[in-house]
Amino acid sequence: MTIYFYKVNDPYGCFSNFSPHPIHLEGLDWKTVEHYYQSHKYAGTAYEDLMEKIRQAETPEDAAAMGRSPSLTLRSDWEEAKQAVMWKGVLTKFLTHRDIQEVLLATGDERIVEDSARDYYWGRGKDGTGRNELGKMLMAVREEIRQRLLQE
Repeated sequence: MTIYFYKVNDPYGCFSNFSPHPIHLEGLDWKTVEHYYQSHKYAGTAYEDLMEKIRQAETPEDAAAMGRSPSLTLRSDWEEAKQAVMWKGVLTKFLTHRDIQEVLLATGDERIVEDSARDYYWGRGKDGTGRNELGKMLMAVREEIRQRLLQE
């Protein structure tokens, strides 16, 4: 059975980057993974001061809107860096919050899919042909946590 997630209030909503699970990375507190991810689009750019504004955004929706501004230039290596940035945020989230770690581990070996109609990179896209990179990453995080638990 494939596990689909998208909205925070739906089943498996804790898998969303918008879920209210703060993380601590790089010496800073981030309200959500979305805050962390969106801010890192501007690291090392002329808009680097925007990183702090995104970090402090009231909601993940606000952080996403700021990070997706079409008028701003992203860091030149963003296409290469975005997977690593997302990995750090998602792994940290599930290592930090044991309650949602248990939800993730309870999915067993099921396929996990971000059911986003608009996102063809992180999600499945409207027609299901998207790359589902966030779902793949969650499955990899699940395996990473399993391996860490075996070593304890």
